[in-house]
Amino acid sequence: MKTHLTAFLLVFLIVFSSCNQSGKTPTPPEIRANIEAGNFNLAEKMIRHYISETTLELEEKMQWEWEIDRMHRIALDFNKTPEDALEYIQQYFPDVTQDQIQAWEASRALESMVINGEKRYYSRALRNLFRIDSTCLARFEEVNGPSKDVKEDLLLKHLPAIVQQTGPKKGILTEPRTYTLSYKITVPANTIPEGEMIRVWMPLPRTDVRRQSGFRLLSVSQPDYIISPDTYIHKSIYMEQPAVEDTDAVFSYNFTYTARAEYHHFDPLTDVLPYNTQSAEYIEYTQAAPPHIQPEGRVAALAKEIVEDETNPFLQLQKIYTYINNTYPWAGAREYSTLENIPLYVLDNGHGDCGQLSLLFISMCRSLGIPARWESGWMLHPGDINLHDWAEAYLEGIGWIPIDQSFGIQNGPVPLFYTRGMDSYRMVVNTGISGALYPAKTYPRSETVDFQRGEVEWRGGNLYFNRWYYRLSVVN
Repeated sequence: MKTHLTAFLLVFLIVFSSCNQSGKTPTPPEIRANIEAGNFNLAEKMIRHYISETTLELEEKMQWEWEIDRMHRIALDFNKTPEDALEYIQQYFPDVTQDQIQAWEASRALESMVINGEKRYYSRALRNLFRIDSTCLARFEEVNGPSKDVKEDLLLKHLPAIVQQTGPKKGILTEPRTYTLSYKITVPANTIPEGEMIRVWMPLPRTDVRRQSGFRLLSVSQPDYIISPDTYIHKSIYMEQPAVEDTDAVFSYNFTYTARAEYHHFDPLTDVLPYNTQSAEYIEYTQAAPPHIQPEGRVAALAKEIVEDETNPFLQLQKIYTYINNTYPWAGAREYSTLENIPLYVLDNGHGDCGQLSLLFISMCRSLGIPARWESGWMLHPGDINLHDWAEAYLEGIGWIPIDQSFGIQNGPVPLFYTRGMDSYRMVVNTGISGALYPAKTYPRSETVDFQRGEVEWRGGNLYFNRWYYRLSVVN
């Protein structure tokens, strides 16, 4: 297969070279065909030729430049060779055959693609294989012992403590936790030329979310900073400083805030009312928001199949939640900016991470006329601090309720806690996807959907994630 692909690429290069010599400009369908085939080097040359020889509007030119950037990002994600894959898999299956590896690839449990004529595996695909495929998972646990969620013991105590607090059906706030956190972004020395200004946007806890209060900055590395207004869906602090030769550029801050758990006590059969389908909020959160929230087509058909004859919105969303939990195992995700439609990616590949599963949940809810929206930030559970995404759904008569699809069905007395509640170990940064940053960012974002790590750029362009690093620390 590799030989055939290499031969095809060489033939195509000869044809393309001949076209260039004759002055023929490649067409958009030809370019896109090569992108789809993984001929990234050739596609990039074709794009640059097309841009230089064609009069384009600025927006269209920027879109083609973005395609070049996206191919670079995909190539960074798919950086494991067949030799890497074989070495990893043989730890668990010493006698694995190429036929078996190809079968895993065909089932999408082992994510690979051909880039410039060479097979490459997604950087997290090897570990993901032993999460997604049931036989591989069983073998992984046979070798390493049964896996256990480090949050399990904490949640077994924390969630019942939340639920036992009685209160209004529109949601109690309880179990407060006050955090002091430190966040830092470092741009390594000589990443950009000396004297050039480095611009940085970094995440902050929102002050317009009812579960959060008491936000206060304790220290900031740059005295001239800008905090975004709450009208922006991504809450950020902006800083800038000039690059200094041979010196890392460090941007950091410490802050404190208090988070509370939320839980809604209501009877879905008597307390959930018919929707006011004419309200602005209902219309906004049941419509499509391309490219990643499209409540139509395959997503809508599957949602209808899942809920069957159920008409109660809350019971419908619980059915969707349970189906996604039982059908799509969690797996480490590719960078969202490289994916054209995230819910369809989950359906096609049979797995997803927290944000991917949440976008599928949101799209399915909207397809049924249940208002749903995005929420994300950080999870701060002791021993499992990480970036995290979840959702909210709106029920008439109740209001917005938090829903964490990837936390799934819990052990203990409240198995579906996360279909109507949220724990105290959260920091909400975002209340939507793909919004503008404040102040405005000039170049395309590294994370085009979410905002949790931050964004960095300079006059010469965006600095992608491989050109800087971050550190989140919980001080207490």
